[in-house]
Amino acid sequence: MKAMVAKMRESGIPAFVSYTAGTFVCNELMYALLYLIDKKYPHIRGGFIHVPYAMEQTVNKPNGTPAMALASIAQGLECAVLAVAENQTDISQAMGTTH
Repeated sequence: MKAMVAKMRESGIPAFVSYTAGTFVCNELMYALLYLIDKKYPHIRGGFIHVPYAMEQTVNKPNGTPAMALASIAQGLECAVLAVAENQTDISQAMGTTH
């Protein structure tokens, strides 16, 4: 997770670790994935990435709604996949918030 964020930041994509990123749907997806990995697929890694709205999606949203250009979202996801491929374990770096 931290390696993914670091790789995104190296590419100029604003990204951060949040330990309180999810509500019901996000948490449900993540815990279901972790359960499947534990019970059926112990040799794979998995995770959940929360992406902001694309700029075009914020037309009817409140001012200040997190948004990013679609090309930047795609670049960030490419960085995340690359970081997973380059790192068997996560990097040791202080990172993340709970608010």
